[in-house]
Amino acid sequence: MELTLNLNSRLQPTHRHHLEDALQEILEKEKLGEVTGGGTLQNPETGEIMSCDIEITLYGNSRESLDRLVEIVNNTGLPKGSALICSEPEIRIEVGTLEGLAYYGNRTELPDEVYQTCDINYVIEQMIEAMEGIGTLYSFMERNEWTALYFYGTSFAEMKQKIEPFIASYPLCQKCRIEQIA
Repeated sequence: MELTLNLNSRLQPTHRHHLEDALQEILEKEKLGEVTGGGTLQNPETGEIMSCDIEITLYGNSRESLDRLVEIVNNTGLPKGSALICSEPEIRIEVGTLEGLAYYGNRTELPDEVYQTCDINYVIEQMIEAMEGIGTLYSFMERNEWTALYFYGTSFAEMKQKIEPFIASYPLCQKCRIEQIA
């Protein structure tokens, strides 16, 4: 059975490959199937990643195998809005339990001294630390106007609440925006 795991995740191809490798290892170990490819969908206007796919061949057509695959993907930390899709037979199974938070740091409108004295890696460290036990960084993207950090976790509201004090106090976070992405 040929399936597509459509991920409601903003993952760079490199980060998607980490997930592909983890799934491949589990599928091989359980003799359940194999990862056969993947792809990334970008917004044509902004270049921002919108979602990605992982192609999976599931050995056999048994309901037990499909149910086990659903269990596996739900245990790998996928965002809500993801789905396992098959065209023959027509199947769409919603998967994913995580919520997503996108942080967009402004790269053009702050004083030059802010960019010279502050560090995006410090922002990442502080946000990961603040979200410990609730969420973590899955991927990022840099554009001319902004740097996006994509976090996924158990609760968008809790992740946002945990990072707000840091954002309010760190100069590089001025004029940022935060959006729920899953």
